Amino acid sequence: MNKNLPNSANQAPRLGTRASPLALVQAHLVADALVAAGADRPSIHPVETVADKVQDRALAEIGGKAHWTKELDGALLRGEVDLAVHSMKDVETQLAPGIALAAVLPRADPRDRLVGAASIAALAPGAIVGTSSPRRSAQLLHRRPDLQTVTLRGNVGTRLRHIAEGRVAASFLAAAGLDRLQVEAGVPLEIADWLPAAAQGIIGITCRLADKTTLELLGRINHAPSMHCLLAERAVLEGLGGSCHTSVAVHATAQTDICRIEAELLSPDGRDCVKRSIEGNGDPRELGLALAQQLMERATPAILASLEQVARP
Repeated sequence: MNKNLPNSANQAPRLGTRASPLALVQAHLVADALVAAGADRPSIHPVETVADKVQDRALAEIGGKAHWTKELDGALLRGEVDLAVHSMKDVETQLAPGIALAAVLPRADPRDRLVGAASIAALAPGAIVGTSSPRRSAQLLHRRPDLQTVTLRGNVGTRLRHIAEGRVAASFLAAAGLDRLQVEAGVPLEIADWLPAAAQGIIGITCRLADKTTLELLGRINHAPSMHCLLAERAVLEGLGGSCHTSVAVHATAQTDICRIEAELLSPDGRDCVKRSIEGNGDPRELGLALAQQLMERATPAILASLEQVARP
């Protein structure tokens, strides 16, 4: 037995998180939810990830979303922490062996915000827009092929500073992150016009698959409607072989027993775009996979080529 594993019945859970300001806010939201559910307040253990350390390159260039999570996964599997908190849009569709997604909090605002301009139409011809997201870049160029995009990474403060200093004319930030940091910036892009990333606005909590005590504890705070939408959206990515390289936007809503998913798949340069939607009841993963199949059937050669490049080892 791993000597690092606590006696869960006698010890407050240890919560692992990235060390960024936003990640720490999210960790405290999870801690608050656990206390409200009658649990002991967990101790918070910040972990610096590779993606936090490397800020001068796009995430796709340094190995993808796993660099947000692998250090936290390792801390879980070594028994150094009992649960880990993630922004689910940064988590790969396939979890590491031995890791379970045990709960999500209620979804926050899933929209993107445009910071630096009143609207996409208001951006000056040829303006430079900073983003490290292939999805946002393709969506922008699909609407405004005259614009230029450059890689812009870093935490919220860093990105806002680049805009304020005029290094880029504008950028995109997730509304949920800005709200959690109590930062008033940008204008929201409505979902009807601009679909967000899969799982945007959802905080997820993982633990060891074999840790039944923590699984039961986290089950108390799981928000079932948000989990339903999360599983549907992640299934679309799964069906497309989606990664941080892929230009795909997707959003699901769940009302009573009906789930509706909207998605668009774009070529990296934004020239080609396929949009589809689907709704139904039952298994959200099966619904998401069905939508992914519809997108693949209608994908243009340029889109298919980009997906094949992502899949290539």
